[in-house]
Amino acid sequence: MQTLLSIGRSGLAALALLAVLAGASLATAAGGWRLEEGVNAPSYAVAEPTASTLNIDVVALVCEESGTDRGLQLQIYLSSPGPLLPNGAPLNRLKDTARAEIAIDGQVFATDILFAGDHVVLADARRQQVPVLSDRLLDAMQAGHTMLLRFDLVSERPGAAEAFDGEAEIDLRAGPGGKAVAAVRRCAEPAVDRMASAAVTSW
Repeated sequence: MQTLLSIGRSGLAALALLAVLAGASLATAAGGWRLEEGVNAPSYAVAEPTASTLNIDVVALVCEESGTDRGLQLQIYLSSPGPLLPNGAPLNRLKDTARAEIAIDGQVFATDILFAGDHVVLADARRQQVPVLSDRLLDAMQAGHTMLLRFDLVSERPGAAEAFDGEAEIDLRAGPGGKAVAAVRRCAEPAVDRMASAAVTSW
């Protein structure tokens, strides 16, 4: 799945997430995922890359509306105005059609790369026509150690084969690790399952 699309935010957690991103620098580089604060059922978790060759500030695992359902997206917020780019790459060499993939501990997931107004979305599945992360990919994120986001954004020189030209690394074990992924996944469960999870947690 290597398409270039344009989407809009559903607004489920938009105000809270944007407030976090607009605030002071997140202390996530050593602490891994940072869950939405002050709520019993977090709808997003944010992490800074431990290493990156792109203008990425933070990545966010976000629960979004998908028709009458909910699904999770991996959203990328940039450290500078303009498009997602490898460090030092000229703007005029951006491809018309970009590629992306997610690799977790050697397991590779081809993903769509979608450009919205203030962020980029990676997704490998659809739910009611809305781009989301598959259960298989979320399982890997929840149990994994290292997640690599790879991008092919810049046109190759004539005759050169296509190649990924940017990469960001996320430590999935730091801080709350897989528990943070599990917490956000509960937001996308059917309502009856969310009520059961809350009951078990409170008990």
